[in-house]
Amino acid sequence: MVGQRLLFGAITLLAVSIIIASSVELLPGDVATAILGQAATPETVAALRKQLGLDLPFYQRYGEWLWNFLQGDMGISLTNERPVAPQVGERFANTLLLAALAAAVAVPLSLALGILAAIYRGGWFDKLISSSTLIAISTPEFLVGYIVIAIFAVELGWFPPLATLRHDISFLERIYVMLLPCITLALVVMAHMMRLTRAAIINLLASPYIEMARLKGVGTARLIVYHALPNALSPIITVIVLNLAYLIVGVVVVEVVFVYPGLGQLLVDSVSARNLPVVQASCLIFAGTYVSLNLLADIFSALANPRLRHPR
Repeated sequence: MVGQRLLFGAITLLAVSIIIASSVELLPGDVATAILGQAATPETVAALRKQLGLDLPFYQRYGEWLWNFLQGDMGISLTNERPVAPQVGERFANTLLLAALAAAVAVPLSLALGILAAIYRGGWFDKLISSSTLIAISTPEFLVGYIVIAIFAVELGWFPPLATLRHDISFLERIYVMLLPCITLALVVMAHMMRLTRAAIINLLASPYIEMARLKGVGTARLIVYHALPNALSPIITVIVLNLAYLIVGVVVVEVVFVYPGLGQLLVDSVSARNLPVVQASCLIFAGTYVSLNLLADIFSALANPRLRHPR
């Protein structure tokens, strides 16, 4: 199973690289025009295109890039002539830090609230959680971000509206600056995890072995922790890992809203500048992360559910 998924993942990454390169190629203008501006003469643009290798056919440029990428070389940025790998590495580290902080907030809260909603099913708490998650799922990330900025940065003044990171700030100051985008991401992903946790626990609470445990006088807390939750781990782990993938891959909009110096912000800037090597590297990192976390979700689900390891 793992070998097949790895093969499909490699094919997916190849397809993503072709689609991204073709899409950037179809955009109007190129990096030479973006660097020199609209007032540049055709001769100057042609000279810069030749210097950057943009005068070569698309398939030749893509083939050279793919060959170099397979050898570990992500290429040179067309806008600043710096190696791509250090740029995307630094930005991806910022994105991972933001995703980890959001996951540290979202995962325990969503599990706890989902379990409580299942225990008090039909009550006011369950109805509040269900309506809140429905609103959160239906609201776009950028709108959630602007609402968070309006409340916590503009009205209350608790946090800075922009998540600008400097190299001279401490780790705690970095976390403080990142709290607003972290809250935005946590609000977006918590809804999915809470709803699935609630549904999985409610489904198991109706099982005969749970009824037998209740008849034996097992308390609610022990019933949930030792009897229901272990059997609900497989779907819960799957949705948690998939939402972690979303936290890493889906941060582009949130990073743009808060001007956070992550890989998503670099991707948007590179698309605007038609900087194909950086766009390709960023998209492949996002795609590789998503494919890898999907594979981990399948592996963890199989470990949590013996029936998936030994299908009939």
